[in-house]
Amino acid sequence: AKTKSTNTYRLESRNKFRDCLVRDKAQQILTSKLQQANYDGVSSPSLCASISEEILKAVKGFGFDRYKYVVSVLIVEKTDQAMIVASRCLWDVQRDNWVSAKCETETFIALALVMACYYD
Repeated sequence: AKTKSTNTYRLESRNKFRDCLVRDKAQQILTSKLQQANYDGVSSPSLCASISEEILKAVKGFGFDRYKYVVSVLIVEKTDQAMIVASRCLWDVQRDNWVSAKCETETFIALALVMACYYD
């Protein structure tokens, strides 16, 4: 059974998303997991999934209230090519926020994107 609660009519979070904390944590996780790794096309999807789950768990641990998170991790082999990564969504500039972190080794580049979408 769902618990019934009254509306708070609050439009702001009590504990706002702080991008500097999340960026540092995401960078730390990427570096610790991938610093000594080599690119492997077969194991990269599962590695991306495990890293994104770990980043999501760490971000939820900060206790920012009234946010939903989307965490995306991309690992790309270095082959002397250029790459552009883009994403689109409906965005509230005042309340929503995002953070990216990058880890580069000799064989690949890893990019983590964390989007925090405010909800009430």
